[in-house]
Amino acid sequence: MLSRISRLGVRLLREGRAETRAGNLLGSRGSLYQGHVNRHSSPVVTPTVLSLKNILFSTATSGDQDESNQEKEKISVTFVNKDGSEQTISVPVGMSMLEAAHENDIELEGACEGSLACSTCHVIVMDVNYYNKLEVPTDEENDMLDLAFGLTETSRLGCQVIARPELDGMRLALPAATRNFAVDGYVPKPH
Repeated sequence: MLSRISRLGVRLLREGRAETRAGNLLGSRGSLYQGHVNRHSSPVVTPTVLSLKNILFSTATSGDQDESNQEKEKISVTFVNKDGSEQTISVPVGMSMLEAAHENDIELEGACEGSLACSTCHVIVMDVNYYNKLEVPTDEENDMLDLAFGLTETSRLGCQVIARPELDGMRLALPAATRNFAVDGYVPKPH
């Protein structure tokens, strides 16, 4: 999401610069010397460029949304451990299941720290209805899932399952084993 926003910001900046240059050239009255002077004097700043600056560098949100409600909103997720025991936790909306597991001392490894370079945060969504509410896995996630131990039809990577209100009550099973280069018996520590 952040890279998508960054790309949009770069594109808007480029368009703003192009518009500023066009404004300088249009105001040059056709003289080569005047165009040279305009390039080195203060640029013409159009209202569009000013609004772009406000959009790109503002930290305020638009609309009447209350961010404190979004931050406080949590869903309930139950992790079924390898031994069959269950642990129900509250997960803030927007947090990945890998992060939530680490914060609550659930043994979900995540060796690559959520960078889609391993399958050690493999979880099994126990209810197909909840699985169908998740976003479609990316090709990168599917490539990593192909390496996962005990793959099922409802397998996902915990780092890619992000808490949303419609996932409240979801149950995730931890597979009996993971495939990693760590020595057997290694207990991962949250990052």
